[in-house]
Amino acid sequence: MPRTSPKRNSKIFVLDTSVILYDHHSIMNFAEHDVVIPITVLEELDQFKKGNDIKNFEAREFIRLLDKLSKDYMIHDWTPLNGKNKGNFRVLMNPDNKLNANDIFGEEKNDHKILNAALSLKQTESGRKVILVSKDINLRLKAKSLDIYAEDYETGKIKNISEIENTGKKIVEGIDPDLISSLYENHIMDAKEIFGGKRKLIPDSNTFFILRGPSPNISILAFFNVEDQTLQKIEKSRAYSVSPKNAEQAFALHAILNPKIKLVSIQGVAGTGKTLLALAGALEQRRDYKQIYLARPIVPLSNKDIGYLPGDIKSKLNPYMEPLWDNLKFIQHQYLEHDKEYQKITEMVNQEKLVIQPLAYIRGRSLSNIFFIVDEAQNLTPHEVKTIISRAGENTKIIFTGDVFQIDTPYLDSQSNGLSYLIDRVKEHPLYAHIKLEKGERSELANLANRLL
Repeated sequence: MPRTSPKRNSKIFVLDTSVILYDHHSIMNFAEHDVVIPITVLEELDQFKKGNDIKNFEAREFIRLLDKLSKDYMIHDWTPLNGKNKGNFRVLMNPDNKLNANDIFGEEKNDHKILNAALSLKQTESGRKVILVSKDINLRLKAKSLDIYAEDYETGKIKNISEIENTGKKIVEGIDPDLISSLYENHIMDAKEIFGGKRKLIPDSNTFFILRGPSPNISILAFFNVEDQTLQKIEKSRAYSVSPKNAEQAFALHAILNPKIKLVSIQGVAGTGKTLLALAGALEQRRDYKQIYLARPIVPLSNKDIGYLPGDIKSKLNPYMEPLWDNLKFIQHQYLEHDKEYQKITEMVNQEKLVIQPLAYIRGRSLSNIFFIVDEAQNLTPHEVKTIISRAGENTKIIFTGDVFQIDTPYLDSQSNGLSYLIDRVKEHPLYAHIKLEKGERSELANLANRLL
């Protein structure tokens, strides 16, 4: 087929490998503008195409997409992106520039080859704005030092992180003491009765409330059920010997134990009890589910693959799974060794009724009749979170825990990680509840670190 001509007033976006590994569909998200893929990116993707991790999936899907789009074209020519008002794309071979990033930075690296591609386009596509798109902050800084426009990949990013912070809990002052007493006695009331003329306080999502009367000693914890528009009294119940130590923990445990809530996210800094509450709630409901899964993403030490670690696969994974075992042991040691609750946990582990494993070993499986806890969810991409939830079958409950400000992966931040994405996208769904834990309960020493260091 004949080659297409790009629009002269459109921009050219040069995609880095990190963007494609984050979202294989990214090439389609630049409106009417043109997209360039440096040949170095394809070479890097070739190294990622084998494996079970999400980056391997993204690499494979992008390669298939590129193959489909270029079916009737030579990809070094401008090739149309299928879809209304879409631009074109091309793969750029290694250019021979007068200005060479390898020479400037004193080292030959793939990143510098990608920079060279952008430099070449600035020369050959004069009059058009060339923009490097990368999730790698350092590469963006290097690009700007070479007078190349550079930006993060924005698709899927949360625009206002403060909305994530404010989701889940509200404090309302000045509630009539008689209404608080009535809710305390009846356990459930129509929200309109409680709020009366303050109906604007009625939220659009499942929300936890601290309702206070005229004096501070008159208060009650309540859950607003968006489906039936009622306020329900929250009891500070125990779960497998674990008791909530503050209002937010009581809210979190209520959501975990509520059979009508199928999806829960718990946000909070280290030591606030996120994983402990989720695990205790799972054990309390062990008879209602076939298995309990605990999983967390593997973030390799010093950005090295786990293959660098010694031993078999179990030995390699143990360091990453140890925090989950620590929480399980803490719950177990609330009991004596001869207590049936202590022995039940050991039995569940031995019989694989309670399974701790990395997420890579869960993808592709059908999760029916499962209580599934995903720890450190801020280290997941939005696509990974979607993949996990889409595997849920009948009678499955999923709990995501994490801290959106404590990210260990290099190409995610507080606005682009999977946990923030989840909270933002599903906050108004009746099957979902979210709570932020604010007070550290691990120890005074841990609280000192969170506050002052």
